[in-house]
Amino acid sequence: MRQIVPLPAFKDNYIWLMHDDRNALVVDPGDAAPVQDFIAQHDLTLAAVLITHHHADHVGGLAALAPQCPVYGPATETIEGVTHTVREPNELAIPELALTLRVLDVPGHTRGHIAYYAPGVLFCGDTLFSAGCGRIFEGTPAQLFNSLNKLAALPDDTQVYCTHEYTLANLAFAQAAEPDNLTRDLWLAECTDRRLKGLPTLPSTIARERAINPFLRPLSPSIRSTLANQRHQPVDTALTTFTALREWKNTF
Repeated sequence: MRQIVPLPAFKDNYIWLMHDDRNALVVDPGDAAPVQDFIAQHDLTLAAVLITHHHADHVGGLAALAPQCPVYGPATETIEGVTHTVREPNELAIPELALTLRVLDVPGHTRGHIAYYAPGVLFCGDTLFSAGCGRIFEGTPAQLFNSLNKLAALPDDTQVYCTHEYTLANLAFAQAAEPDNLTRDLWLAECTDRRLKGLPTLPSTIARERAINPFLRPLSPSIRSTLANQRHQPVDTALTTFTALREWKNTF
């Protein structure tokens, strides 16, 4: 039976490692050491590495890990150590784990950002966070908006494995943007308790994110009211609302 565990790295990264007690794959290993330690402690064989985008905190461990196994990464980004470039609608098989993943193009955070999806599992890098989304470094608001809508259309029970522990900060922004969301407040209470216990707030689910994540809720009357009346921002379309939210979050 496959398990997915978070390997903390740096200040707030998670390297996700899936294993079946024999073989493993890792997602966005910005640091090789946590991966090497876990694999050694559990006597695992590294079968594959998945990369979502080129930022250093997601690829920094490749030099140490890449010679061991195939490394999959985005076709439109140049990443040293990637052995197989992929893009939507490619599928990639990891036979050691009896797993097939579908590649999704989700540009916005970077121009070539991709995500990996299998029923019940989404490795989405820095595109979607719990209660938040990635900054727009290379893409456009329209690209990120469309990417988030693509992820939001996945099945409700999809577990969202993003790569940063940003949830509490994102929820603080979500409260400011949509002050009357009770479901979000319940999630905030649960996440606060988890962090006090030293536990991750992740994974989330697609159903939860549709209910509490302001970046997936640009049609919310409460969000539109906040932006129009307090921020004096245009909210005539879902995209303009999303763009105003993302720009606000940049300085929140």
